Amino acid sequence: MISMKREGEWLLGTLGEQEAALSFGDLLRKRWGFPKKTAHLLFQNKEILVNGQPATQVQKTESGQHIAIRVCQEEELGLEPVKGYLQIVYEDDHILIVDKPAGLLLHPTEPTHHETLDHWVAGYFQEQNIKNKVRHIHRLDQDTSGLVMYAKHPLAGAMLAERLERRDISRQYIAFVEGIMQEEQGKIDAPIGKDRHHATRRRVSPQGDRAITHFHVIERYRDTTQVSCRLETGRTHQIRVHFAYLGYPLLGDILYGARKNQALQNRQALHATKLHFIHPFGEQHVEVTAKLPQDLQELKTRL
Repeated sequence: MISMKREGEWLLGTLGEQEAALSFGDLLRKRWGFPKKTAHLLFQNKEILVNGQPATQVQKTESGQHIAIRVCQEEELGLEPVKGYLQIVYEDDHILIVDKPAGLLLHPTEPTHHETLDHWVAGYFQEQNIKNKVRHIHRLDQDTSGLVMYAKHPLAGAMLAERLERRDISRQYIAFVEGIMQEEQGKIDAPIGKDRHHATRRRVSPQGDRAITHFHVIERYRDTTQVSCRLETGRTHQIRVHFAYLGYPLLGDILYGARKNQALQNRQALHATKLHFIHPFGEQHVEVTAKLPQDLQELKTRL
């Protein structure tokens, strides 16, 4: 997709040779990957302008045409803004990526939750006068640290969610597991479902949803292994369940059978360290990383 700049409620850009001689319907849906419903509503509401005039789905594109798409209409934030220590590692007109600390909920799951990462992002949006709903694209457990991606307007949210569904957003993690893993690398392909005996726990189950985790060993210690993991799917507690299933629960992950680890202050040794994706508004490759937090760095010195 061509580079689109945000101005108020509109995204603005200029078509090039690669976009010429298509219908505007095909340009949005097939070339740029707009969700079908989103594209239909934009045309229906006359919110796609070409050289200042409403475009139709069958109208042909030409190089040099100026296009404007109204996708940033003002919205409610969706929750009460809270001023927090937000570690921003990437930001542009469309996407915000932050480094979540361990122990902080990503989003409220009960009415009593008034301070989560989503609340902090709402506070940042208010501070920056971004009048759009807070939309996280994927999730992290409360006690997992690392990178979380947010969309800054509805179209970005729809496009990024679709890319996540297609597995076009690569997510990598660092984990420390109990025991010495013998394999240098491998793929864990084991379906995950709910544990009927425990409200929050998941388990490998033939009736579960397919779940795939790729891993390779980074370093072996006396009785611990540091591994890098890449998710092919995104099931709840996926990495935690998969390594416990193999007999190597994550350090500190008492829910899945690990011993209590004083160095981790009641959290599992898991950090979302890298996101890689093709930007939906510009098609450039973007790779964002977050170094290990202080508690996991200190943990390494004790292993």
